[in-house]
Amino acid sequence: MKSSPESMVLHPLAGLQPEMDIDVKMFLTSMSIFAFGACLAPPTAYGRRMESAADRAENDIMARLFRLMPGIFFGGGLLASIEALLVPRLKLVMHMGYAEAMLAQLAYYSSYLLFALPATWLTARTGALRAIAVALCIISLGCCAFAVAQYSSRYAAMLAALLMISSGATILQIACNGLMATYGAKAAAVSRFTLLQAFNAVGTVAGPVIAAWFLLGQAGPTIPLVPFLALAAGFAILAICIVRDRNLLPHAHASAPTLTRMIALIRRPKIATGTAAIFAYVGAEVTVGILAVGYLTLPDSAAVMPVAAGRLVALYWAGAMVGRFAGAWALRHIAAQRLLARAAIVAALLIAAAILLHGYVGSGALLAVGICNSIMFPTIYGLAMPRDHQDVPAASMWLCIAVIGGAIVPMLAGIIADRTSPSMALILPALCYLVILMFALSADDRPEMQR
Repeated sequence: MKSSPESMVLHPLAGLQPEMDIDVKMFLTSMSIFAFGACLAPPTAYGRRMESAADRAENDIMARLFRLMPGIFFGGGLLASIEALLVPRLKLVMHMGYAEAMLAQLAYYSSYLLFALPATWLTARTGALRAIAVALCIISLGCCAFAVAQYSSRYAAMLAALLMISSGATILQIACNGLMATYGAKAAAVSRFTLLQAFNAVGTVAGPVIAAWFLLGQAGPTIPLVPFLALAAGFAILAICIVRDRNLLPHAHASAPTLTRMIALIRRPKIATGTAAIFAYVGAEVTVGILAVGYLTLPDSAAVMPVAAGRLVALYWAGAMVGRFAGAWALRHIAAQRLLARAAIVAALLIAAAILLHGYVGSGALLAVGICNSIMFPTIYGLAMPRDHQDVPAASMWLCIAVIGGAIVPMLAGIIADRTSPSMALILPALCYLVILMFALSADDRPEMQR
């Protein structure tokens, strides 16, 4: 989201346009104003006196950018959670096994491997806001294509449309995350990014609640199309908002990072282990969110109907939402790597409880994993970011590629679930949380992106 791509996006201190009246979803803006102001504000009067003019200018830019971002992060969460309901729908309507239905996850998340480099190039050449606008348009068109494919019940066309949607999501991840994780007061970067990710979590909670009835309770040809057509319209509106304010940041053409520089970056221990941690986190989060529906329908668990299970999964995502708002505050008082380590340990223990205990206790333990997930992505992302702003686009690319874990881990878990049960397949995400724990224990006392 940033002569060079870094000077274009990461140092937008010149040529600013006058303040504009930006039409973003007002309830998200009102929710964010107070909390975001707290993240930007130095904690003491002494800090305010010591704040440099450059930091104040960056903070002003961050506040203006933030007015554009909550709707985007909310929409991204909505899309991800609705897409996760496709696996149980394919099992119910098209009578697929877990492994075959998980191809939808493979199609959706494989684009993070296939399109990460083109997305980095696009962000570097056009600027973050223009790249975001392109991404939103692609996602909107992809949602329309998926609705058409779903109406015709053509699985191959559905997978192609999911790949199109996720190609836009890849651009969005690289442009948005790099932009929002590195602007403004450096000391508050991780907590600020965690706060913004909370709006993504609001979307993941709303998705199952809204879409479960359409996707899991209806087998007709038209009603299941509604969620994706609504998403297409919403992302189109967001694209219009971004296009209107595309000149908020100064723009200059720049070259994408060279292959040599990208290879040198991934050889750095912090970025390499951070990439592995993102792979494990996304894989675990997506796998638990998908298997939870099947787990909750088991006779020895909650034994509920699929629609009810789909709605109960909203509690899993709600944990991430509440945890991210709380985490934005907690990360200002607890070292990021320590909080991450504790969250990983508790998540692994909760999954062990779900495997061993079953019943309502096991179901509650599984849904509570969402609370532990809440701070993981923004914290790992922030800790893995390089100190040199010139390396941010390439580092963002590697971390974005790691999201392929959302395709690989669920596929492997699906194979295990088909041969055993959804509860036994939870062993795989438990191992993923141990990978995250290892990253947290090896992390420095401060994020690399801090100076």
